[in-house]
Parts: sequence; structure tokens; C-alpha cells
Amino acid sequence: MLVDGKWVENWQPVQAKDAKGGFVRQTSSFRNWVTPDGHPGPTGEGGFAAEKGRYHLYVALICPWACRTLIARSLKGLEDVISLSVVEPFLTDQGWRFGDYPGAMLDTINGATWIHELYTRADTHYTGRATVPVLWDRKTQTIVNNESADIVRMFNSGFGTLASSDYDLYPHALRSDIDALNDAMYKCLNNGVYRTGFATTQQAYDEAFKDVFSMLDTLEIRLSSGASWLVGDQLTESDIRLFVTLVRFDAAYHGLFKCNRRRIADYPNLTRHLKQMLTVKGVAKTVNLNHIKQGYYSIKTLNPNGIVPLGPDLVWAAYLPARNRASGTQV
Repeated sequence: MLVDGKWVENWQPVQAKDAKGGFVRQTSSFRNWVTPDGHPGPTGEGGFAAEKGRYHLYVALICPWACRTLIARSLKGLEDVISLSVVEPFLTDQGWRFGDYPGAMLDTINGATWIHELYTRADTHYTGRATVPVLWDRKTQTIVNNESADIVRMFNSGFGTLASSDYDLYPHALRSDIDALNDAMYKCLNNGVYRTGFATTQQAYDEAFKDVFSMLDTLEIRLSSGASWLVGDQLTESDIRLFVTLVRFDAAYHGLFKCNRRRIADYPNLTRHLKQMLTVKGVAKTVNLNHIKQGYYSIKTLNPNGIVPLGPDLVWAAYLPARNRASGTQV
């Protein structure tokens, strides 16, 4: 992590623990918003007006939080408005790295080698983890925001007429229901799998494990009526939040993170939802199973020998572009 702008130690998945030995996620540090007229958003300062070509998104395809923003960028038709860089999938001693691994890129915007270099460019005295996603402002040469929830919402409404109106991911009439479901899913499932995988005591693991499968059971029942979407009759940000966890579950969380009571394949309604999301135009291309498997299994504390499993056989992988499917060992 960075301390006062200097990289001081090798990357570790757990930087903070609670009293029970449970994983504690770092709070995002940059919370400014892009708005149609540049006025301040819900947090942070103003001055970030929506402009084509001004903003650049940095993501890792292994990361569910980053891929939320990638899906929103696609659904809102912002791919020609906001440029993109993808880091390599491996969790190295200095965190995320730019490079020429298949599906990754060099940083042609700032010429950085490591994501943490962007943080010290934005704040020379930055202390904390250097995470993705990062929304970068080329004009002021700083990080606008590194909180995926904020970025999804600003992609939904902050770019005004530059964005497509085909999807409203956070409609006014459904906001209270979306917020309530998002809060429950975050604690128990989206972050719950990490609380399980990175637990440092049996008690912390047991509690997180129960949360994960309690929420999966609840969501399976919620979709049992045949409903296409989680809230209302339209795709919302809640569906994106669920999808990015489901699509990684059997390939990584079930085995590596010890979330092994059941697979998503054992939940027919959740599997249906996963497949349905993959048929939405622009979603499947944001999923790269090779990056997901290579990335998670590169976490040394969980997999010191770096062996990447050949399985599992995922039926829904047929929905992905051929280049984005895992093909056994490293490609």
C-alpha cells in the first residue's frame, strides 16, 4: 500500500481486520462526481463537467467492483465518450500492473506502470490502497472518483445527453427498493464472499459463510416467481451488482474463497438470471473468465503455489465471446 505517497510493502489482500478477525474493506478516498453542468454531486467538489473524451476509466477484469462500472459504461452507450484501460489480471507485490497480457493494455494516457502511480499523481501524499476502478480526468490530471457505486450512478445520469436513454439503472420510483436490496447484498454477498475468503479466524469465516448462503437462498426465492429482474420490471443497478458476483462465484469464490456449500449452478433461478444478463447487449464482453481465474488464483496468501484449476465446466460460458473464455491453464 501507499503511505504518504510512497509504496511501502508488498500487496496483501487483508489490510484491516475487526475484533473477530474479519476482513474490513477500505473506504474509497476520491468521491467527486461528473455532472452535466459541472456542479458538485452528492459528495466531493464540483468542476467535473460531462464532456466527450475528457474522462478515462481504469479497470481490472477480475474485479467485480470495476466491472460494475464497465457494464454501466456499456449499457449507457458511453464507450465513445469515456476511454478505457485494462490492467493485467495478476495481483502482484505492487498491486495492479499495466502490460501486454492478452486482454490487458498499456497505460497510454499517463504512461504509468502501476495503478498506484495514478494515486500519487492525484495526491502526492496519498495513504491507502490503490484500487480499481479509477475514473480519471484528463483535463485536471486527477482522479475524479474511485468508488464503483458512485461511478455507476454518474454514468447513469451524470453525462446527460452524451449517454443513452435505453436504460435507467436507478429510476426514481424504485430507488428506495434498490437501496435496501443493495445494502443487504453488499454486506452478505458482494462483500460477503471476501469476508469469507479473507477471514483470519474460524468465527469470522463461519459468520461470513452463513451470510453468503442466506443471501443466495433469499435471492433464489425472490426470483422464483419467474421475474426477470430483481427490482420492478426492468434491469437496474441491483441486477448488475448481483451479476458480477454470480459470474465469479463457481470459478473462484466456491473453491478459493471456501464458499462451498453450493454452486450457483445449483440455484436454477440465479443461474437463469446470470444467463439473462449475459444476453443483454454489451454485458458478455465485460466478462473475461481467463482474467478472473488467473487473477484470483494469483493471490499468494490463498494459493501460494499459483496453480490455476482447469475447471469448473460452466455451461453459461458459451454466452461469452470465445476470447473471453477460460481455456484451462494460462493462455
